[in-house]
Amino acid sequence: MGWWCVPDALASLPRVPLALHPTPLHPLDRLRRHLGGPEKVPRLLIKRDDLNGVALGGNKLRKLEYLLGDALAQNADTLITAGAAQSNHCRQTAGVGAMTGMETHLCLRGPAPETHTGNLILDDWLGAILHFTDPGTDVSAAMEPLAAALAARGRRPYRIPIGGSNAVGSVGYVTAAQELALQCLEADHIVVATGSGGTQAGLEVGVRRAGLAAKIIGIGVAEPDTTSWNADVANLANAVAARLADPGFSLTPADIECPMDWMGPHYAAPTPACDAAIRLLARTEGVFLDPVYSGKAFAALLDLVRQARFSPRETVVFWHTGGSPALFATGH
Repeated sequence: MGWWCVPDALASLPRVPLALHPTPLHPLDRLRRHLGGPEKVPRLLIKRDDLNGVALGGNKLRKLEYLLGDALAQNADTLITAGAAQSNHCRQTAGVGAMTGMETHLCLRGPAPETHTGNLILDDWLGAILHFTDPGTDVSAAMEPLAAALAARGRRPYRIPIGGSNAVGSVGYVTAAQELALQCLEADHIVVATGSGGTQAGLEVGVRRAGLAAKIIGIGVAEPDTTSWNADVANLANAVAARLADPGFSLTPADIECPMDWMGPHYAAPTPACDAAIRLLARTEGVFLDPVYSGKAFAALLDLVRQARFSPRETVVFWHTGGSPALFATGH
């Protein structure tokens, strides 16, 4: 079953338009010249999902359009999600809650800090109710007793997984791939950060159904839930395809590229390569990345260019997933 069947399946899914689409696709010509010019460096483009218009933007908004649609279809009046203290997903969920009038609860990893910085300031301004946890607590599991307590008070809570990365939310990046196909059908590679897996999984489905030849390189920036991101992304992509009633779609871990070489010692750990990548893009193109996701993915892109992974005749799209508020929590 091909892409021509998917729009009908997409149209049947509940969705609430939230973000500004299409997001811009910009050339990175000054950076390309800095790295060696067209004779040595592929054409570089950046897909600006950091500019999609709600609560300082980011990739989770595409997922939240479908997650919120599902929540409203279930008559929910309260959103619950979880993540790290500086979670971009939590900040965007808080923004969606504010703009739709839904009470929003965030289960955040670790104890409450003495001072709020970065995304935590924005979470508070957006009216989210913050629930900090004891060290070692599984914040995903922490949503369950919170949901039960809210239900006991008469609320109708809807739980959103970390990163919005399930078969419901990841559909947002199937439509994103269709959007990219209308902007740049000749894309040969897409480089994107992979944290909770949903963005890459949706793109894996979307590029194949949109007729794009682009190979996706998901740069792992977090520890996977199981043995590898390759397995997690393949499983989630297959679940997305099943949601779109495409029984002929099937990926295996061997179909997924998700190297972990640029994560550093652990999730959110600063790395010199990430810092250098953030500075280079800012100083050549005036674009800010974040230190947890997009900065590490861009450091990977720079290394791959230097390693001649790409031909100068190819087109490489870097998918900017947002996250710049975390820059104001790094201390430098």
